[in-house]
Amino acid sequence: TPSAGEGPQDARFNSRDHMMGVSLYQSTRFFEGNRITFGFDWFRYGGHAWNEYVSGENAGTSADLVDKQEDELAGYVDLRQDIRSWLTFNAGLRVDHHSRVGTEWVPQVGLAFHLPQAMELKASASKGFRYPILREMYMFPPQNPDLQPESMWNYELAFSQQLMNGRLQYGVNLFFIDGKNLIQTLPNPNGSGMLNQNSGEIENAGVEVQAAYRIDRHWSVDGNYSYLHMKNPVIAAPEHKLYAGASFSQGRWNVSTCLQYIAGLYTQTAPVVTEDFVLWNLRATFRVNRWLDIWARGENLLAQKYEINAGYPMPRATVMAGINLNF
Repeated sequence: TPSAGEGPQDARFNSRDHMMGVSLYQSTRFFEGNRITFGFDWFRYGGHAWNEYVSGENAGTSADLVDKQEDELAGYVDLRQDIRSWLTFNAGLRVDHHSRVGTEWVPQVGLAFHLPQAMELKASASKGFRYPILREMYMFPPQNPDLQPESMWNYELAFSQQLMNGRLQYGVNLFFIDGKNLIQTLPNPNGSGMLNQNSGEIENAGVEVQAAYRIDRHWSVDGNYSYLHMKNPVIAAPEHKLYAGASFSQGRWNVSTCLQYIAGLYTQTAPVVTEDFVLWNLRATFRVNRWLDIWARGENLLAQKYEINAGYPMPRATVMAGINLNF
């Protein structure tokens, strides 16, 4: 893309990427009902991307987009302890050091109550975070080298039960998310166009309900519904999501289908634009023999016109087929 003041010209994009890492962990038991896991991670990633001009006034020259490498070093410990037969305690702590951002502490804690009649009640609190990736910071509009990591606390209360010897399962989850510095692509406050930005705080609360029923050895059905209340709307997040699916298996055949209804999905927040749509997907697999499967898949078979991010329309009805070779 030409800089301000440059005339028309064509550029060829080039990139070299690399990533390497090491992960080590060890689990041990100190006494009955106890499990402790210690671990260590190290990752190095980065790359070099540049434009090579092939015409125009800068023909024969090149311009760097990014030439960076970053390191991430982390250690963690995870504890699981059974307290009698009706209670399990979980706790964990991860210390993550990033060569550009610094050190982040990531704790989590939870309780699981094992109740009569195959019921279970879980309560948990956990922290999560995400570093901005090099593409978001340096490559192509709307890049922003000043992005900070996303972080959030998630609180959840979940109830589940199994009935009919496990053939019927259902559950209800209540959750609350308190986050800051969420990375979104928003209008540039200092000029025209769009810019990746840390959008400030978010407070989301919601409920999820799900159920699955195995009718017999051939048929099974499942479904779920979620409602999300957003104090500050989040791009690509829907207020309502309803899913219903069914699967059939007999002999060499496996067939599954699902319907998904999405309402109040924010494709952009300034100004607010939302989408409502229904998706129907279908998949079938036939096992020819132990090493060959033939499959076909149809997505968005109702040919819905919709977007998840403003300006990027999703495919209409799509049908694909192929084979799997199993060695």
